[in-house]
Amino acid sequence: MKMAELSAVSGLSVATVKFYLRENLLAAGERTAPNQAHYGLEHVTRLRLIRSLIEVGGLTIADARVVLAAIDSDLPLQDTFAIAQRSVSEHIDPAGIDPSALDRVDAVLDGWLVSADNPGRLAAARVVQSLDEVGHTDACGWLGRYAHAAQLVAEADIDEIAALSDRAAQAQTVVVGTALGDALFRGLRRAAQEHVSALRYSADPARHHQTP
Repeated sequence: MKMAELSAVSGLSVATVKFYLRENLLAAGERTAPNQAHYGLEHVTRLRLIRSLIEVGGLTIADARVVLAAIDSDLPLQDTFAIAQRSVSEHIDPAGIDPSALDRVDAVLDGWLVSADNPGRLAAARVVQSLDEVGHTDACGWLGRYAHAAQLVAEADIDEIAALSDRAAQAQTVVVGTALGDALFRGLRRAAQEHVSALRYSADPARHHQTP
C-alpha cells in the first residue's frame, strides 16, 4: 500500500506517519520510486502499537523509541521489563524520600525480589511520605492490601506473557502491558470504587448503572 492508504488504514494522518518515520519509530517502506514507497501490514500493526503507547500509555516520543527498540532486540524479558518500567515511570531521586517511608514500603514488600532503585518502590515510598504529611493513618492496612492487589495484577501480567511462545510477541506484551496496564487498572479501580461505595453508602444503590 502507498502512504495515503497506510494513513487511511491506520487512522493516522500522513503528516503523523511521516513524523514517526523521521523519529525512527516506524521502519521505512520498500522504495518503489524516488519519492514513493510500499508499506505492508507490518507497518499498520506497528503504527497501532505506537499510537497505543503514546496516546493511551502516555509515553513521550523518546520513551516510545526506547521501548520499541527493546521489543525489536533480543534482550532477556527481565531486561525488557526494566526498560518498560523506567520508560513509563517518573524519575524519582531517592535522596528526596524520607527513609522511614522507604522502610514502611519495604516492610510490605518483604520477600519480594525488588531492586533498590525500582521505580515502583520509590514511587510507593513517596506516596507513603505524602500520606504521612496529610495525616493519613492507614487504619485498615491500606498499604499492605494494595501490595497484595499489586501482586495479583503482576501475576496476571506474567501469565499473559507466559501464554505466548514467540519472543517478539512476549516482548511486545511486556511493553504494552506495562504501559497500558497502568491505564487499565486505573480505569477498573475507578469503576470498583463507585461499585463498593454504592453498596456501602448509597441510600438507593439501584440508581447506579449495573453492568450485565
